[in-house]
Amino acid sequence: MDMRRRLLFTAPLAIVALGGLGFYTILERMEQDKYDPHALPSPLIGHRPPTFNLPGFNGAPGFSNTDLAAPTQPMLVNWFASWCMPCAQEAPMIAQLAKTGLPIWGIAYEDQPDALASYFAQYGNPYAKLALDTSGLTAINWGVYGVPETYLIDKAGIVRWRWAGAITDDVLANGLNPLLAKYA
Repeated sequence: MDMRRRLLFTAPLAIVALGGLGFYTILERMEQDKYDPHALPSPLIGHRPPTFNLPGFNGAPGFSNTDLAAPTQPMLVNWFASWCMPCAQEAPMIAQLAKTGLPIWGIAYEDQPDALASYFAQYGNPYAKLALDTSGLTAINWGVYGVPETYLIDKAGIVRWRWAGAITDDVLANGLNPLLAKYA
C-alpha cells in the first residue's frame, strides 16, 4: 500500500516536471530565435502534389493534380477558409499578389458555399481557379497543418516552397520573391 501511495504522488509530479521542461525548452528556443512555428516540414517539397480532384465553387470547374502538372509559370496554391481570421488578414496580400499576374489557385478548406460567397463579397476573389475541399481529406494528403497555408509550384509542377500562416510583406520579401525569381 505504501508503494501505491508513492506512485500516486510521484507520477503527477513527474508529468508536471516533464511538461515544464518541454515548455522551458520552447521558451529557450524562442529567445535564441531558433523556434519558428512556420518552419514546419513538408514532405511535398521537391515532389508533385498528391492525387486529388476537387469540385469548383458555384458551378465553376474545380481542379485536380493533373492541372498542376505543368503550369506555364510558377504559381501558388493557397489553402484558406472563410471562418479563418488569419486568412481574412492575408486576403489583401493574396489580392495584391494576384494583381502582379502570378497565378494563384485557392482551395477552400472545410468550408460551405454560402460562407464563401459572403467571404468573397467582403474580401474579393483573387483566385484564378477555386476548388472546395469540404471533407478536408485532400488537405490531409497534402500535409496541411492549418489555414492559411500556401505552396509554390514551379513550371515543372514540383512543389518548391510551403508557408504555414499568413503571407506578410516580410514573408514575401525574404521567402517568396527570391524563389519566384529563381523558378521564373
